[in-house]
Amino acid sequence: MDSQLTIEGLALVLTLTYVVLAIVQSVWCWPAGFVGAGLTLLVCVNARLYGASALQVVYMALMVYGWYQWRQGGDEGGRLEVSRTPGRWWIALGITGAVFAALLGVLLAQRTDAALPFWDAGTTSFSLVAQFMTTRKWVESWPVWVAVDAVYVGIFVSQELHLMTALYLALIGFAVAGYLGWRRSMSTGEAAAETSP
Repeated sequence: MDSQLTIEGLALVLTLTYVVLAIVQSVWCWPAGFVGAGLTLLVCVNARLYGASALQVVYMALMVYGWYQWRQGGDEGGRLEVSRTPGRWWIALGITGAVFAALLGVLLAQRTDAALPFWDAGTTSFSLVAQFMTTRKWVESWPVWVAVDAVYVGIFVSQELHLMTALYLALIGFAVAGYLGWRRSMSTGEAAAETSP
């Protein structure tokens, strides 16, 4: 079997494992995601998707941060619960994501042989936004993932990365399931808080 195909397959399995564990709010999603990001890094470097490659390195750092946040980022150092994204964060994340995407797109276009510099930069930037939101257990992270993953499908189709295309199509479905699951979790927690003495 071709080594590139093997790496893509392993990346697919570990990334799906990460997402499924994140949906059910298992802290073990983070180690699975860390290894999956490392393998995806290799795939993206070989495909000359340098923005996506850099993204995987940052993902690996965010996986460590997410592990910490989910274990100790809640009230009084306890388990982090699902919540809504604070309004002030929406503005900050939107502006930061757009500015970073534009700057990275120019850099990739002028300084590299990137296949799709501005698409690559945009998905890179807003993947970081979505991943940061996930580390904080903000329920709206899932719709952001749906949008980003849909663009990635187009990118991977254009580069003939068939397993990665299949992965990102599946990720769209998982993101929808994640949103519904986290909303239920949040509603249950709010109802419990309202009925407690």
